[in-house]
Amino acid sequence: MGGLGVGSFNIGSFYSPFEGTEFQEVRDLDMHFSQMRAPCVYGGVAFTLTLAAFTLLFLVVGAKPIDRLSVKMLVAECAFDMLACMGYIAAVGLYLHFIIQVNSTDTCKKRERLYARRGYTWMNCEVQGGDAAVSLFGIVAACLYFPSSVICALTIRNVRAFRSQMTRTQYSLENSYREREYQKDYRSPKSTHNAQTLATLV
Repeated sequence: MGGLGVGSFNIGSFYSPFEGTEFQEVRDLDMHFSQMRAPCVYGGVAFTLTLAAFTLLFLVVGAKPIDRLSVKMLVAECAFDMLACMGYIAAVGLYLHFIIQVNSTDTCKKRERLYARRGYTWMNCEVQGGDAAVSLFGIVAACLYFPSSVICALTIRNVRAFRSQMTRTQYSLENSYREREYQKDYRSPKSTHNAQTLATLV
């Protein structure tokens, strides 16, 4: 939203400092300037929504007890977190590069001069607060995805350790069961022989 609303004046409001042909010229420049920024802004929105959808998917799938977690899914989540972290950093760099290129065009400079005539010096061709907010959001998101990948890697290690412990426990139980069965089978012939001997004596 910061990228969409940055550097524009509400020409359609009840009060406007521009009149006549100047008003039409400023409106056309504003429209052209917004159209130049649109691919970067809407691309950033689509990128963010896509990552948010995958993040929610992994959160839902990962909300299970440790004995039901899939290692493959955790590995995929860890890889996604790392890619999302690097993707946000790259996206912030590309966003600022694109915005600086748009701000260096003749359209932006002409628009800046028209607004400066009416005292709106803040409507310039420098990186605005909304663009800084968009960049800050991307950096914060990257900073959140990185520890998420670390936590995911630790979870993978814990799941593997848990399954290894369960395998050892199951193996021990099976050995104990087999040993008891062996002892039972070993004692059975002797008991049968004693019973036959007692029957013969009687």
